Amino acid sequence: MKTFLALYMGSETPVDPSSLDQSTIDRGMTAWSRWMADHAAAVVDHGGPLGKTKKTAAGGVSDLRNRVAGYVIVQAESHEAAAAMFEDHPHFAIFPGESVEIMERLPIPGQG
Repeated sequence: MKTFLALYMGSETPVDPSSLDQSTIDRGMTAWSRWMADHAAAVVDHGGPLGKTKKTAAGGVSDLRNRVAGYVIVQAESHEAAAAMFEDHPHFAIFPGESVEIMERLPIPGQG
């Protein structure tokens, strides 16, 4: 089994969660809970929503906006199988998220 980091990506224009009507929130969270239950055997880390970003670089620390809204870590036989798990995911099928980006966690060089 391979391990994958899935990033829930927001839209270019931030959406204020308080602007969503309760019906959408309830429907989305029910679907999200169902997705998590359906994929429980593959979920390594439930992850969750992410807050504001700080960037640390040679020039110091600054505020930064990116589109990463949350994450989950899953296992699958292949990259394609991991990506297929997120087809029609509630993040973008119900909520205003744009997509889910899935990348394989690779071994650390020199660590076997």
